Amino acid sequence: MKLKRPQHEAPDDAAARKALKPVVAYPPETLPTPLLDAQPEVYRQAKAEWQLVSEVLVPAREAKTFRVPAGHFFRIRSVEGPQVGDLNLWNEHELSERFFTGKTRALHGTHLSTGDRMWSNFPHLRPMATITEDTLDWYGFDSFGGSVHDVIGTRCDPYTNKLLKGDDYHYCCHSNLCRALAEHVKKPIAEIEHLVHDVLNVFMCTGFDRQTGQYFMKHTPVRPGDYLEFFAEIDLLGALSACPGGACDSEHSSDQATCHPLLVEIFKPRGRGDDPLPGWESPKVSAYEGSHGLSTST
Repeated sequence: MKLKRPQHEAPDDAAARKALKPVVAYPPETLPTPLLDAQPEVYRQAKAEWQLVSEVLVPAREAKTFRVPAGHFFRIRSVEGPQVGDLNLWNEHELSERFFTGKTRALHGTHLSTGDRMWSNFPHLRPMATITEDTLDWYGFDSFGGSVHDVIGTRCDPYTNKLLKGDDYHYCCHSNLCRALAEHVKKPIAEIEHLVHDVLNVFMCTGFDRQTGQYFMKHTPVRPGDYLEFFAEIDLLGALSACPGGACDSEHSSDQATCHPLLVEIFKPRGRGDDPLPGWESPKVSAYEGSHGLSTST
């Protein structure tokens, strides 16, 4: 791909304009404090007494759905070899409320880890899940600007594959998620495809090239036994695709890449009834009144 070259001379004050310091667009200090930060011992106690209630094994190049009640934990675990996964989340009772990568990215950054929250779309805008443990948190950002668990990539899809390669490939993560959701709700894909959305790229190592600005991927650092753990803030329906790119060190949407399954584990804090964490409440939807400046009077 050709480098983008300017076609206009820089103005005399170009250096001064570039030297202006950036500011954080959405200061995180004003966000509601997660219980994980305020009372981390509550989570530790809940995990010490939890019980495994279900497991879902996601085959390579496929996707599966899973349910997580509010107040439960779930883990996405590497079980056989380096493999990335694409995660969608919905409100189990209202699928139009779903994970909003753009606002999550604006609030927490390009890559997520322990303490970050996954926010839902408008008009709901509330935490759907909180990341409570990340065995890859040691990775940070490498010398290329890469890190793990991104909310910048969309998901591999058959439309872009057709555009770039000219063939039909049906095991892209978008297609996998569509099949899994369609099977869960017992509806044709044409009726539910619009509900499949941009993902959390679990275990995927990505960044932006500093010269061209292009989105890049590199071999995931995940190994069997690693996991990303979440606390469900609301009743969740999840869908996870074991990406056909495998470790995503060469290309997306490939039958040649070595791929492995991923395991989803759901845990219930033991013996705490319907209120599993002292001091925790399932978050309410946004309190914005919704008029957008228009009068609601008739």
